[in-house]
Amino acid sequence: MLEIPVLRWGKPYESMEQQDIVHFETGEVLAKMHQANGGLLQMDMRQAKRARNALREFSIDQLIEITKKAADLYLNGTLPLGNGTQSPADFCHMQSATTGLPVHMCAGNMKKNYFVLTHMREVLEALTRGLPLDILTRGYGQEARGVTLSYQANSPVLGMVLPSNSPGVHTLWMPVIPLQVGLVIKPGSQEPWTPFRMTEAFCQAGIPREAISIYPGGHDVGGAVVSHCQRSMIFGGQATIEKYMGDPRVQVHGPGFSKILFGDDEVDNWRDYLDLMVDSVLLNSGRGCINTSAIWASRHGAEIADAIAQRIGPVAPLPSTDPKAALAPFVVPGVADAVDAQIDEGAKLPGVTEVTAKYRNGPRLVKQERCDYLRPTLLHCTSTEPEISKAEYMFPFAAVVDCPQANMIKQIGPTLVCTAITKDAKFSQELLDATHIDRLNIGPIKTVALNWLQPHEGNIIDFLYRNRAFQNSPPPPH
Repeated sequence: MLEIPVLRWGKPYESMEQQDIVHFETGEVLAKMHQANGGLLQMDMRQAKRARNALREFSIDQLIEITKKAADLYLNGTLPLGNGTQSPADFCHMQSATTGLPVHMCAGNMKKNYFVLTHMREVLEALTRGLPLDILTRGYGQEARGVTLSYQANSPVLGMVLPSNSPGVHTLWMPVIPLQVGLVIKPGSQEPWTPFRMTEAFCQAGIPREAISIYPGGHDVGGAVVSHCQRSMIFGGQATIEKYMGDPRVQVHGPGFSKILFGDDEVDNWRDYLDLMVDSVLLNSGRGCINTSAIWASRHGAEIADAIAQRIGPVAPLPSTDPKAALAPFVVPGVADAVDAQIDEGAKLPGVTEVTAKYRNGPRLVKQERCDYLRPTLLHCTSTEPEISKAEYMFPFAAVVDCPQANMIKQIGPTLVCTAITKDAKFSQELLDATHIDRLNIGPIKTVALNWLQPHEGNIIDFLYRNRAFQNSPPPPH
């Protein structure tokens, strides 16, 4: 039986408490995960400075080169895992077996992570806006204009409370090690595979093992990460966002509420963008915060909704090993039932129509012995009033919302990714000025199409380092 220990600054720790990791379809026990608790993490945080000190033995340039080696090991190597080993194929099948994500999507996410790791220099140059990287190491230095700058790390480590819904979130923490900041990771209960594999790849490539800790465990571990790390990144729902809103120590990633907006100048050409809309809703099983959850248009809403529904409505569950599988199941009991009921209630509201119902063969909720599926769902809302028009769920779900262009920006609410299909300069400027839009695409760009040289949701450099005033006087003459 594969047993995976807690990693305390790189050293394996066997806990008395262990949790079975099971296959979502068969119930087979795949591994036993040793469990940490909040008290253990709190005690270990006394040694947090050692993680950063170990990384500062290397220059950032050296760490970037090590990261490239780690990328190849992560993508292609057979690496140690607990008391066993794991090949790339094993990794994809394990990740699929616990998260429900089809195997081909797991392999696709590995390639995304590999891309970021192998382009780390470009990523850091873009995120630092060309800042000489040795300034971060020394704490001060001169930029190209001859101006002295000083940057100070806000924390020796970054705490991560990771989710299980999408392996793609791991690209957010991969630049941390090259930035000479250690990692304290609480992995998602269904997706511990990427943190452990990436850690082993980093260490095999030459990163000091004491730079990374991984603490599988319950909610108390996540709470301890946020309480005892001076900087932490956490993923959760709207309640999590509200809990930590305004806390400068915590960067919260929640629902994206990502949207496509049609400008009046392009909405009559909506058919030209049908593939873009379908992919933005459907890719990666609709699980990501960058998947489109709403499409806003001033006219043709019913036609747009029907055309998308014809494409996504027939999509049905397939085995996770099928290369054509487009849907991932809900593996936590009761979640799919609750979401299904919420959508049914929302669809009863005045002005709301579920358009996919007539294009699928059978009910939205597909119950199986050990998991449940929700088939793609598209609503048409004739106004912005129904609450369901602003909903987001972890499967391919979206609403086409009728709204005059003049009202869109003030009514869309918080939006992680906004793709605005328009050539209207005035509307584009209004979108550029909108502070509740995090990532803005002007033109026909899928909401799921990320530019890795751009910050995702808050710049990791600004979060981990602070720019402060610094002056040093020249040495006195002899």
